[in-house]
Amino acid sequence: MPRLSEVIAALDALWPPERAESWDAVGTVCGDPDAEVDRVLFAVDPVREIADEAVALGAQLLVTHHPLYLRGTTTVAASTFKGRVVHELIKHDVALHVAHTNADTADPGVSDALAGALDLRVLGPLVPDSADPQGRRGLGRVCELQHPLTVRELAAVAAKRLPATAQGIRVAGDPDATVRTMVVSGGSGDSLFDAVRATGADAFLTADLRHHPASEFMADGGAHSPLALLDAAHWATEWPWCELAAAQLDEISDRNGWGLRVHVSKTVTDPWTAHAASHGTASWAPTDPAGAPN
Repeated sequence: MPRLSEVIAALDALWPPERAESWDAVGTVCGDPDAEVDRVLFAVDPVREIADEAVALGAQLLVTHHPLYLRGTTTVAASTFKGRVVHELIKHDVALHVAHTNADTADPGVSDALAGALDLRVLGPLVPDSADPQGRRGLGRVCELQHPLTVRELAAVAAKRLPATAQGIRVAGDPDATVRTMVVSGGSGDSLFDAVRATGADAFLTADLRHHPASEFMADGGAHSPLALLDAAHWATEWPWCELAAAQLDEISDRNGWGLRVHVSKTVTDPWTAHAASHGTASWAPTDPAGAPN
């Protein structure tokens, strides 16, 4: 079995920590570098349910996309929910490693996985990484559909292919407009509106779209652009990366003869649990592994 330090070195080669944004908190949160690893769990959020899942699975390493301590801390006391996660992991010899914005811009990265889940052909990054001479790394992906779809059809595909959440897919724009090219960006994406507009794409799928930026974006281009917005749940747009990352580690394990058993959590950790329609009918989001694709 490889040691934790060897597995972490492999993960850092996939997602170099120096490529993370300056405000980010990536890398190893806890874990003994000399401990042996034979089972790894990938998940989006380092929350208690995921820590419990890692322990029950017998994993020695939990890899998450979201940081546990993004804004820093002065305590890991078990009286806090984040401190309880740390205590649970250390008590059961489970290391925690985070790949966040360094995985967002990687090649392949979070948005490549999102494009793959929607069966899109990636043309290139939306915001290229100036440090990448090949122009393959960067934030977001400009994509081409396998065949044209209406916005209505595209939203239905996204709702079917991405994990089920209470929010589903919100849409802004003409539902009957034709989409041939689109931009995808896993996670929060309304800071990318200017770059998206410049691509001339027909649609933009991302998450966490706020009222004012979305309203102004649609009003600014509505008279001369068919571009539509598709707003999915943050967790759902980033979950496909877990499967991509697991496959990458599987390949590394096979190449090195490590024999790692790599798993992807299907626990839905999106914080929203229900959606009440205007007519008063509530649609409940799944709270068990059935909420994520097989």
